[in-house]
Amino acid sequence: MTLTLADLCDDAALLSFETQLHLAEVIGDRRWDVDLAAGRFVFGGGTGEHTEDLVCARVHLLGSAAPGPRSWLWSWATSQGWSDDVTDLARWLRGFGQQQGVRELVEPEVGFADVPGADDPLVAGAVLMDAAKAAAGRWAGYSGPVGGGTRAAFLLEHPSFVLPAPEGVRVVRVLSEGLMAAPLLTDHRRAVAAYAAARPLASRWSPDGTEVELSLPGAVVTVRFDELGRVGGIASTLG
Repeated sequence: MTLTLADLCDDAALLSFETQLHLAEVIGDRRWDVDLAAGRFVFGGGTGEHTEDLVCARVHLLGSAAPGPRSWLWSWATSQGWSDDVTDLARWLRGFGQQQGVRELVEPEVGFADVPGADDPLVAGAVLMDAAKAAAGRWAGYSGPVGGGTRAAFLLEHPSFVLPAPEGVRVVRVLSEGLMAAPLLTDHRRAVAAYAAARPLASRWSPDGTEVELSLPGAVVTVRFDELGRVGGIASTLG
């Protein structure tokens, strides 16, 4: 069974959103700096509680989205000659795309017109980064401007980026806000099921698929779907 770009983005939607919330809390107002030749990505120069440099354990350059050609270019396809240390994940994604039939992970350059809903570098990069997260199972991502309107997208590794155990109030927020924030979303049920499996949350679906009950320590969250399969309501019992 093959996958599509939309499938991967559905699978990523909620866990990607929760991880980005957590990442923002961890890095605070630190600035970012990257030295790809050295394979070094640092968040530093912050204030308040976020003053110490946070040096990532690994940095993976996925690619960049540029307004001129209106396209995304995978890192392995550039003429920059980046080392395998920063492009190996993007190369792995190419192999994954070949195996699963995901054309957008295989072609060196992907036009914005071929990425649903993407009309600028920020959105195009977000869509392809979410697809990469779901395929690779690595969830902390960062997109930053690199000049001329171009944005580079990275997946980053650091122990502090790993999500804590799920908590009821947070899960409700993720379910309530995450689907609206997803750069590409086609199947709400798939997105909720993927999130429940990844966290993991115990899930009990109704026979007709119109409702799912998610259980975690101290909370039960019920998600209802409307006749079009969209999330139509969220109820929770906390404490």
